[in-house]
Amino acid sequence: MKILVCDKTEAEAIEKMRAAGLTVDTNFEITPEELMTVLPNYDGCVVRSRTKIRQPLIDVCPNLKVIVRGGVGLDNIDADYARSKGITVMNTPQASSASVAELAIGFMFALARSIYKATETMKAEKWEKKAFEGTELGGKTLGLIGVGNIGKEVAKRALALGMKVIAYDPYVKETPGVQMVSLDELLAQSDYISLHLPKTKESAGMIGKAQFEKMKTGVYLVNCARGGIVDEEALYEALTSGKVAGAALDVFAEEPPTDWKLVKLDNVICSPHIGAATKEAQARVGAEVAEKLIEFAKSH
Repeated sequence: MKILVCDKTEAEAIEKMRAAGLTVDTNFEITPEELMTVLPNYDGCVVRSRTKIRQPLIDVCPNLKVIVRGGVGLDNIDADYARSKGITVMNTPQASSASVAELAIGFMFALARSIYKATETMKAEKWEKKAFEGTELGGKTLGLIGVGNIGKEVAKRALALGMKVIAYDPYVKETPGVQMVSLDELLAQSDYISLHLPKTKESAGMIGKAQFEKMKTGVYLVNCARGGIVDEEALYEALTSGKVAGAALDVFAEEPPTDWKLVKLDNVICSPHIGAATKEAQARVGAEVAEKLIEFAKSH
């Protein structure tokens, strides 16, 4: 079975696939135009978030049998269309859960204690000790929108910090230590809101002007899920009005953004979609990609 690895993947994982008898080629910089001519020669491909596998590409790949996305979401793949063509589509939903969860919790600490602003003033040689009275996370209510693999990891860490954790997820009935509530209840009760759900037709734009109006004044918002779930214009308004005290964003509707006004706000901290970017997560993602492809090859 011939596999094309289109995005950066651990060398150990690639060697593991080769050792199992797969023919594996790598091209971590392949362009969409090149893919149209190259991918038809392969039985399978591995992508991360950079490479898009859309319907026009699928249509010119009659030999394609399997697509593996190293990571959580499938929003860069026309997965339903691929499956309708008999192509197996898989991802690695658990490999990076701990890394994303730790980033979300880290963001909450940074917001609560103004770590970014305090660092900035120190670098400017200012000693503004009285300007940075923060708050503790313990005793605060964390609202999780989505309690899949990552949401559960966030909940475990938040509970250990003494937070009350509530969650909204229409696909989950119960989670240990977490009170399941409606979305409106979550918006009204939470001191911190953290998003951990895929971007779908249902979730796109689900946090907009109406939802911000239902939140507590002074709430903090964390998004390490996907851009486009939060209406960025509505978030900008909520941040500038004081409705939302601060936001921490790892994901954006456009990546990289073309309009930088949101990230330039003083009460926004952000990162360039690095939730899964830890050595440990990358190793687990690579290992899981290799395992899934080897198993697939054995059964086909």
